Amino acid sequence: MKKKLTIILLTAFMLLSLTACGGKSKESESIPDLTGTWKSENNNGSYQEAVITEDSIEINWVMDDGKTKSIYWAGTFTAPTEATDTHEWTSERDKEKTDTALLASTDDSKDFSYSNGKISYEVSAMGTTTTLELTKE
Repeated sequence: MKKKLTIILLTAFMLLSLTACGGKSKESESIPDLTGTWKSENNNGSYQEAVITEDSIEINWVMDDGKTKSIYWAGTFTAPTEATDTHEWTSERDKEKTDTALLASTDDSKDFSYSNGKISYEVSAMGTTTTLELTKE
C-alpha cells in the first residue's frame, strides 16, 4: 500500500513539474512583434507617434490633438529574430523623407531599444535632449 501511494505521489509531482516547466518555456519562446503604431504620452495635445512596419520606422510630431503632424524620423527597422524581452537596433535615416522636413532629426542614425513593453530613444530639439518612451496602441 505504501509503495503504491509513493508511486502515485511521485508521478503526480513529476507531472506537475513538467507542466510548470512547459508553461514557462512557451512564454519565453515568443518573438516580440514590434510592428504597429506606438505613441508617447500626450503632453497638452502634443506627442510623438511611430509607425513600424517590417523594415521601417516613421515617427511624427503630433500636435493640436492629432490635427497637425510633422515628420521627425524616417529610417530602417530591424525586427527581433529571437525570443527576447529586450531588443536594440540602430535605424539608418531615410534622407529623402527627412532632408526637407523642418522638424526632422538630421542624425544619420538613431538608436532604439525595446524593454518592458516600451520603445525608447533620445530626442533632441532646440538644444535639449530627452528620452521618449512609446507604448503600443
